[in-house]
Amino acid sequence: MTRRIIPVALCQQQYSADVAANRRQNLASIAEAASKGARLVVLSELHDSLYFCQTENVDLHDLAHPLDSESCREYARAAKENGVVLVCSFFERRAAGLSHNTSVVYDADGSEAGRYRKMHIPDDPAYYEKFYFTPGDLGFRPIETSLGKLGVLVCWDQWFPEAARIMALSGAEMLIYPTAIGWESSDTPEEKARQREAWITVQRGHAVANGLPVVTVNRVGHEPDPSGATNGIQFWGSSFVAGPQGEFLYQAPDDRSEIRVVEIDMNRSEQVRRWWPFLRDRRIDIYSPLLKRFND
Repeated sequence: MTRRIIPVALCQQQYSADVAANRRQNLASIAEAASKGARLVVLSELHDSLYFCQTENVDLHDLAHPLDSESCREYARAAKENGVVLVCSFFERRAAGLSHNTSVVYDADGSEAGRYRKMHIPDDPAYYEKFYFTPGDLGFRPIETSLGKLGVLVCWDQWFPEAARIMALSGAEMLIYPTAIGWESSDTPEEKARQREAWITVQRGHAVANGLPVVTVNRVGHEPDPSGATNGIQFWGSSFVAGPQGEFLYQAPDDRSEIRVVEIDMNRSEQVRRWWPFLRDRRIDIYSPLLKRFND
């Protein structure tokens, strides 16, 4: 079997209210990652702005833009100039009053390889995403790139095993999660630890259950709540890469920005799936209860 290694860059960053400055930072990060040998670069969720979903404010819809905007073209050019496959995350304006939380993948020639619209939309204190985003309508389809088929999902999707499974069953060779998640300061240290470890564990479980590497890139740093209703969010970083047995290949710190290139051996998935043939042994004839909200 020909050895197939993909160097993947995790761009874990802290962001500000200055959208133009954030874009400059992201473009510099892409170039730095490429200089370190990355062929696949992953940015975090909604990387052009602060995480604006802490409040419900109609004026913040001004942050949305169509996917043919100049800001998107900047990232396409960055992919081409640096010769990398690039996973971006945008507040997509589709029409007046209709927006999505959308990941776009640009191939190394600058072309759009594909897009994914976030399917699971949270609505919790400090995460009022239903106010801004319409659930995705593109399904769970891997995006074909020059590096292979990428199963791109977004943040809250990472808690749902169904999303990971469908991506795997559709031929994804890697699961990728641009993310924005953190702690609210009133939580106890014990609760904070439980939350972060649950977040890590569920995604490592997707790696194991599907025999695929998982790449998760979170933002980092404190972002205040403009309403003052909470003390804001301390994003916990901790971006990581897990192999197809859930093994850590790398985990970033929880308190600072970092650009790290991690080599993923894509041949391991083939071997792990031979050892643990979960897809072979699935009982698809008896899984219909999964199509119900709850089995009373």
